[in-house]
Amino acid sequence: MQPIRVQTTPFDDQKPGTSGLRKQVRVFQQPHYLENFVQSIFDTQALAGATLVLGGDGRYHNRQAIQTILRMAAANGVARCLVGQGGILSTPATSCVIRRRRTAGGIILSASHNPGGPDGDFGIKFNTANGGPAPEGVTGAIYARSREIDHYLTLDTPDVELDRIHQFTLGGMRVEIIDPVADYAELMAAQFDFEAIRALLAGGFRMAFDAMHAVTGPYARRILEQQLGAPEGTVRNGEPLEDFGGGHPDPNLAHAAELVALTRGPEGLDFAAASDGDGDRNMILGRDIFVTPSDSLAILAANATVFPPWREGIPGVARSMPTSQAVDRVAARLGIACYETPTGWKFFGNLLDAGRIAFCGEESFGTGSSHVREKDGLWAVLAWLNLLAVRRQPVRELVRAHWAEYGRNYYSRHDYEAVDKAAAEALMADLRARLPDLAGTRLAGRVIRLADDFSYTDPIDGSVAERQGIRILFEDGARIVFRLSGTGTVGATLRLYLESLETDPTAQCQDPQQALAELIAAADELAGIRRHTGRERPDVIT
Repeated sequence: MQPIRVQTTPFDDQKPGTSGLRKQVRVFQQPHYLENFVQSIFDTQALAGATLVLGGDGRYHNRQAIQTILRMAAANGVARCLVGQGGILSTPATSCVIRRRRTAGGIILSASHNPGGPDGDFGIKFNTANGGPAPEGVTGAIYARSREIDHYLTLDTPDVELDRIHQFTLGGMRVEIIDPVADYAELMAAQFDFEAIRALLAGGFRMAFDAMHAVTGPYARRILEQQLGAPEGTVRNGEPLEDFGGGHPDPNLAHAAELVALTRGPEGLDFAAASDGDGDRNMILGRDIFVTPSDSLAILAANATVFPPWREGIPGVARSMPTSQAVDRVAARLGIACYETPTGWKFFGNLLDAGRIAFCGEESFGTGSSHVREKDGLWAVLAWLNLLAVRRQPVRELVRAHWAEYGRNYYSRHDYEAVDKAAAEALMADLRARLPDLAGTRLAGRVIRLADDFSYTDPIDGSVAERQGIRILFEDGARIVFRLSGTGTVGATLRLYLESLETDPTAQCQDPQQALAELIAAADELAGIRRHTGRERPDVIT
């Protein structure tokens, strides 16, 4: 069967961000749009004769995109393609399959935690042979090719059957529809003490996991209910739906309010958790407590020796720059390395591959370890269950004990969503222009130690990432960080991060917004948020 050469012209908006190319569904439905980007992958990566992994989070347009990509993969000489049954593969599971089966890489179809459905978002990204998101050199090459592309290759074939596990040939390419959960479930059994977790769940421990009608439903049911013995119904909203049941698959206090309510009061659940659209994010709850992602990373690192692979300790940790400094003090106490990177999981990849770190995380509900090269929502949930099974303490008690030992980082993120892009960029430009004059001045009763635009030099390959967010660092350890996010598809999202350390357990108040009130007001005054954006308050506070 001969490939068909289809003439095309470039699109000017196919530059992938830190999480790949994300646009509204209707953008991807334009003739040639998806094809141009996929051909740019095949034109720049050595995939002819190789094995490729393909799957997504099941959102609207997932199945159609998989059919298109399979035809193009066969036309471009890919020898073998592993596809998740029903087109389903979570992002961490894709990384797992790439690594365990030693493939040349994978294509993931997802817009992560963004809404789905015909009026929602869609996304695509390429992961390399280490299982991680493509580094900037690769994404840059893909983008450069997309700017000059004039044709793509495909086959004229009917759609293939995705819903049963089987093998067949498409053109000259072998296609295997695989169990999307099996490889990942085997890996999890090697990462955690499943016997201890089974005993915890059999002993009256009450929990719930909200899959948010997204990709982790099948994974959570297989592992939590079937393998670990959690009661049927522990996994809520476990059927992946194209529109996520009309909900927003973002595991935070606003979008998982029903789950949060289950943990409140004397009769509340002992533990609850949620994951997002593609399975790489997590939210952790105990009775009457929400564990911030920053604290979660710090607590897991402080207790790393309870996990079977890390009985002898971990070599180091890493966090994204906006993530709180809670894990830094754990690393200092343990005498291990701690790295501060830009936002984007790909920046952890070199550190993980080099064995410099074992655990890493981002404040945006992402936590992971060296078992894969993506953040992993269900891994974090199982890590907490393993920890609770060993420590035999309620979540609230465990967290408060950590604060008493290491201090508490009051921390919050304020999101101003769908802000006019020009207004958001003007705010950042005004701030950058004033940075040289801020060091040594006072703000919110504190002395500013450093004001800069964060730049990162990779300690492994020497690559440099500049203008990664504006930091205002105070002498007492407090911070204000301003950053524009690339995860939205409409306008710009301005993220404001605020942090203050309290080391006196008797002085710790319960409300982070109250503890950070002076910094919140100072940040608005310093950056002119209301003046630039016209917003009186953030859209989301976490």
